[in-house]
Amino acid sequence: MNAQIADPVLVAAEREPGLVQPPMPLHWLTPPVDYHSTWQAMRDFTDARDAHTPDQMWAAEHAPVYTQGLAGKPEHLLNAAGIPVVQTDRGGQITYHGPGQIVIYVLRDLHRAGYFVREYVKRLEQAVIDTLGELGVPDAQRKDGAPGVYVPWQGTQELAKIAALGIKVRKGCTYHGVSLNVDMDLSPFLGINPCGYAGLRTVDIASCGVRVSVQQAGETLAANLRKCL
Repeated sequence: MNAQIADPVLVAAEREPGLVQPPMPLHWLTPPVDYHSTWQAMRDFTDARDAHTPDQMWAAEHAPVYTQGLAGKPEHLLNAAGIPVVQTDRGGQITYHGPGQIVIYVLRDLHRAGYFVREYVKRLEQAVIDTLGELGVPDAQRKDGAPGVYVPWQGTQELAKIAALGIKVRKGCTYHGVSLNVDMDLSPFLGINPCGYAGLRTVDIASCGVRVSVQQAGETLAANLRKCL
């Protein structure tokens, strides 16, 4: 599967009869991944799936892009500086995706899983928290009223955002997912109020003193998503 994803529903259709599928297989898209075509592919996959379609995860390292959620307010875009802005159908406000960040799109049938959106969000957050702990970033935590995952900034009480969530449920199935900042140019976050919060500090794993590859972070996060979901 590559960034263009010519026919995203073939992955489910191509499975062999009787073949035991791993839980939520992870498909890496070839970077740099175009956001808009990936978003369209997720919608196509969700529209085409049925009660028997296996859940999947897609891993992407996007070309630079700002994405605006359904609740997004234009005043939270301060200075795009030439970076494309895409209005999406996920929840939430504006965020940034770019090289050095792993995004995992979770294509999950919530009816089959047996839980609702609020529980789903908590499970996504826990997977990120567990991932950061395994990679050597301690004390990752949730923040009341602000979905995502945060870490204490340099021994202070200030919480900095290291992972963002974006959720859409259609036909009882999820798409969009979670982004984790690994080792990236963080300056584009200064061009927005991240997730609608003015002055919110955004960090990555590297600025927490830990060096890992996007591939390693993605594989670790995918493993924890399987455990938590």
